[in-house]
Amino acid sequence: MRIVFMGTPDFAVASLKKLVEAGKSVVGVVTAPDKPAGRGRKVSQSAVKEYALSQNLPVFQPTNLKDPSWIKDLEGLKPDLQVVVAFRMLPEVVWSLPTKGTINLHGSLLPEYRGAAPINWAIINGEKQTGVTTFFINENIDTGAIIDKAVVKIAEDDTAGSLHDKLMETGATLLLDTVMQIENGKAVSQPQELTGETKHAPKIFKEDTRIDFSKPANEVYNFIRGLSPYPAATCNLILDGNSHPLKIYQASVNDVEKTNANPGKIETDNRKIMTVLCGKGALNLHVLQLSGKKRMEVHELLNGFKLNADAFLE
Repeated sequence: MRIVFMGTPDFAVASLKKLVEAGKSVVGVVTAPDKPAGRGRKVSQSAVKEYALSQNLPVFQPTNLKDPSWIKDLEGLKPDLQVVVAFRMLPEVVWSLPTKGTINLHGSLLPEYRGAAPINWAIINGEKQTGVTTFFINENIDTGAIIDKAVVKIAEDDTAGSLHDKLMETGATLLLDTVMQIENGKAVSQPQELTGETKHAPKIFKEDTRIDFSKPANEVYNFIRGLSPYPAATCNLILDGNSHPLKIYQASVNDVEKTNANPGKIETDNRKIMTVLCGKGALNLHVLQLSGKKRMEVHELLNGFKLNADAFLE
């Protein structure tokens, strides 16, 4: 079976690697164009491209997925199946091309958490489990018929980063199994069943990362770990009338469960402990980053900032 693989970030590499190591016939790899990155604006390749080149796989980087010349190149690959993992939305002329269809791996248990950020939102919402789903792509995002699923538990201390890695490995295994089902003519798909309470996973923008300390501590905790390490939960440290942009990467829920009249107030020994009051309860902060500085442990921040009784986070 001739397979064209489409993907860009690290999350997709594990799936491509699984297909290659299983001896599947990957006749082409489609990924995002190279782009400048970092302070030096050095042109960088996607993680998928780097792996594909290391395996001597043909790489395609179309900027316009409807471009006739690109469509001609894709047709020339004569794909039986297209596999999509963390790529952009495909036009019908692309996803309808293979004889056996185009499948996608999604980082949730569809139809829950359709959208661009399923890993983040599952943790932010305090879910105890999530998973991965394979499905046939159709004209709408994440709505196609489901082929298979695998459940992944979410630990109390999981972050978006650690859950990403769990789903990446589980997803790669599920994807290979799905490809083998299709290859053997044993794949059975079922339409997605929607309920009125289905949760969504929209893309997270900078303005969505602001912490609301008036919420209970456990909700703020979930918010912080759901955005860690990227894009990271944000707030401002207010000290002596000055505002210092701050990112919080790691925290833990304090045992105190009382309701607080002044959420955002900081309690500290100015050595190793930095606690912030929430609407109910409090959080102990552990790993932070001031704007323009490196990520640091709380004790490192307190070495440079002596916090007075009026210091707070907002």
